Amino acid sequence: MSRISSTYRTLKQHNRTALIPFITAGDPAPQDTLEIMQALVRHGADLIELGVPFSDPMADGPVIQRANERALKQGISLAGVLQLVAQFRRSDTRTPVILMGYLNPIEVFGYEQFAVRAAAVGIDGVIIVDLPPEEAPPLNGHLRDKQIDQIFLVTPTTTERRIESIAGIASGFLYYVSVKGTTGGKGADPVEVNDRLRLLRRKTDLPLAVGFGIKDADTAARVAGYCDAVVIGSALVETIHAAVTKGGDIAAQVGSFLAPVRNTLDKAA
Repeated sequence: MSRISSTYRTLKQHNRTALIPFITAGDPAPQDTLEIMQALVRHGADLIELGVPFSDPMADGPVIQRANERALKQGISLAGVLQLVAQFRRSDTRTPVILMGYLNPIEVFGYEQFAVRAAAVGIDGVIIVDLPPEEAPPLNGHLRDKQIDQIFLVTPTTTERRIESIAGIASGFLYYVSVKGTTGGKGADPVEVNDRLRLLRRKTDLPLAVGFGIKDADTAARVAGYCDAVVIGSALVETIHAAVTKGGDIAAQVGSFLAPVRNTLDKAA
C-alpha cells in the first residue's frame, strides 16, 4: 500500500480530515524548503504538496506565479526539487510528498528517468496540471511501475463523462478545484462543493481533496465535512513571503499559520 493510501486509511479510521499544505519548492530559497517542509509536518500537515517552479504556471494566480519567479531566479529545477525531497526523506519517511507542476519539465527530464528518480527519492504522487487524461498513459505507465500515484484535477465544469475518464486512470486521490479560475481566487462555496463531491463519490472510491479556494481555518472547516482532505496553498505561500519581507522566522510563521487550520479541522471532525 502506498504512503498516500495508508495515510488516508489511517485518517479515516480516526475520523480526521487530511490537511495538505502547498508550497513552492525553492521559494524563498532552496535552502529554506527543507526547513519549511519539516515545519509543516510539525504543525499538522498529513501530506505535502510541493510545487515545481515553472515559467508559465497557467493554473496559478499571482501569489504562486510570483513564488515560481522567485524560485526560478534561485536556479531551482526539477532535478533540484527531487534533491530537496531526498534531503527531506533523511528525517521523514512517513509523510507523503506530492509534486504539483506542469508537463514540460518532466518531458525534458524524460518520462522513464523521471519516474525512476522520483521513486528513488521518495515521491509518492504527481499532479500535472496541463496533462489531460487522454495524453496521460505514456507517463502514467512509468509512474505505476514505480508505485507513484498520478493525481488528477476535477473542476466545477468537468462533465460526468470526463469525470469517469479521469477516475479510470487516477490513483491516490482526486483533487477537486472548488472555484472557477486560478489559485488564490475567491473562497470556496461549501454548498457548491458539497453538490459536486456527491457527484464525484458516485464515480469513484478514491479519496476527494478540495483546493484552490481554501484560504484559512474557517474556509477549511466549512468544506471539511464534505471531503477527505483540504489543500491550502496561496495563503500559505503569501505568509512565507511576508515572513521573508519582514525578516521574520519563516518556520515560526508557517507554524502560526498552519496550526490553527489543523486545530479547526480536528474540532470540526
